[in-house]
Amino acid sequence: MIPARFAPALFGLILSGLMSLIVSGFATWRAIGLVEGFGATWTGAWLGSWAIAFPTVLVVAPLTRRLVDRLVAR
Repeated sequence: MIPARFAPALFGLILSGLMSLIVSGFATWRAIGLVEGFGATWTGAWLGSWAIAFPTVLVVAPLTRRLVDRLVAR
């Protein structure tokens, strides 16, 4: 098992991986259609997107939590 102290990073890794997979797949499909080589093109787009998305999630998530805390009625 993974130690609990890594939970935020693991959450960010999984979330950014899934989100970038879905968004890059949709964007690739819209850009080139379902052509031969689509999977390889999508994979390349996804890996590049994930490399940006993961560190972004790690930085933006705490800021977003603070913003939500300020916007939610208590």
